[in-house]
Amino acid sequence: MKSKRILALTGAVILIALYVSSIIFALMDSPLAENLLLASLFCTIVIPAVLYGYAVALRYFKKKK
Repeated sequence: MKSKRILALTGAVILIALYVSSIIFALMDSPLAENLLLASLFCTIVIPAVLYGYAVALRYFKKKK
């Protein structure tokens, strides 16, 4: 149970940081800002999917024991 909470809290903190960085990159006037914005948006989609996969794997391996 504790590992699920830590995983959820970590995911929430990372997502909040990605949302804030996306806003900052969208407002920046730098040639690098577009690439950073795209990377941030990509991670906003991929990181929750990976964390969900970890949660499913944890559930599967705990049932197996």
